[in-house]
Amino acid sequence: NASHAVNDFRKILNLDAYSPTDNVSETTANANDDGWDSIFINYLNVSKINKKDLIFVFSVGGGNLKKNISPNIVKAVNLAKKKRAKIVGIIGKDGGHTKRYANACVLIPVINKTHITPHSEGMQALIWHMIVSHPKLKVNKTKWESIK
Repeated sequence: NASHAVNDFRKILNLDAYSPTDNVSETTANANDDGWDSIFINYLNVSKINKKDLIFVFSVGGGNLKKNISPNIVKAVNLAKKKRAKIVGIIGKDGGHTKRYANACVLIPVINKTHITPHSEGMQALIWHMIVSHPKLKVNKTKWESIK
């Protein structure tokens, strides 16, 4: 979802955006050298995250250190908060750490406990597409809508 959203933010909104996991070599080097939980903070530190930045979290649970779920997201949210970057997310389940610290967070409600992950991820796609389609944000036409 993050990779596709980054494409839409860049191509449709002319917004400078990146997904840390798109650079597989950097992701695996960080994981191998410092542990999986470091992959996002190492990326954000090299990118010099600051108060002008925003991190956009797409996660089913939003991270939870007590349950050892997505500690990499928890650390990224903590770093963003420390650096006074904005934090937004589209999160499922209870929203976890991301919901607790986000400046803005859409919490996908649990309708069916056996489908939390697909419902959360599907709604993430719907919501970011609504964002990039908003007439006040959309800068460029998308291909199929521009064909007569």
